[in-house]
Amino acid sequence: MYRLAVIDDESHTRDTLCGCYPWEQAGFQITAQLSNGKEALKYLLQHETDAILCDIKMPLMNGIELAKEIYERKLPIHVILLSGLRDFELARQAMSYGVRHYLVKPAKYNDLQSVLSTLKQELDADPKRSCLATESEASGPDIQGIEHPVIQRILNYIEADYRTVTLEDVAQLVHMNSSYVSSFFRKITGQKFSDYVHAIRMRKAAELLQEHRWKALEVSEMVGYANAKNFIRAFKQYYGTTPGRYKHEH
Repeated sequence: MYRLAVIDDESHTRDTLCGCYPWEQAGFQITAQLSNGKEALKYLLQHETDAILCDIKMPLMNGIELAKEIYERKLPIHVILLSGLRDFELARQAMSYGVRHYLVKPAKYNDLQSVLSTLKQELDADPKRSCLATESEASGPDIQGIEHPVIQRILNYIEADYRTVTLEDVAQLVHMNSSYVSSFFRKITGQKFSDYVHAIRMRKAAELLQEHRWKALEVSEMVGYANAKNFIRAFKQYYGTTPGRYKHEH
């Protein structure tokens, strides 16, 4: 999975690009969303990044200037430039800094797909990059040590709102569509979103039962089950015993 930073001063454009395209399927993971070239350069100097998708027109440092910095500093980063203008002069400048990918805003799905496919082939052709990407994917996720900021934000939200949380809730939280969040969550954590939420509810239920202050019906409501029978059935399937027996044994 190659690391991609998205850079655009328009937050709506960034959110749309990051949330409405199946990046994981294309072989890329969005590791940062940045609002201008100066901020991006600082990030790129501190974090290993394989490629950037960058708008040209930005304050402080535009996309051409950022591409020049990357080129002159010999940073091993591939650049896709995004512009609302069909400006061939800008494209010519970009090419002089090693930029080979240029998209016109708003980027069409097929155009983006084509560029990413070509870019992935270029990255795959680099033995060092392809080796690192394979090792990263093969190592598998450790849910106790996840560093990805989007997933960590989702996990924190689930921990706080496990009683009523839905996939649509977290999709809105991180400004992504729900189907992408579902796929991304499973890719990073190794678990389905619904299974993870279910596990949290069962763990909370067990903790409450161990306090010996609550009846099974009360615990059912406290962890988000409106129907006590459904709670008892789910608890038994998860722990292999009924809530009442679990309470007695603990």
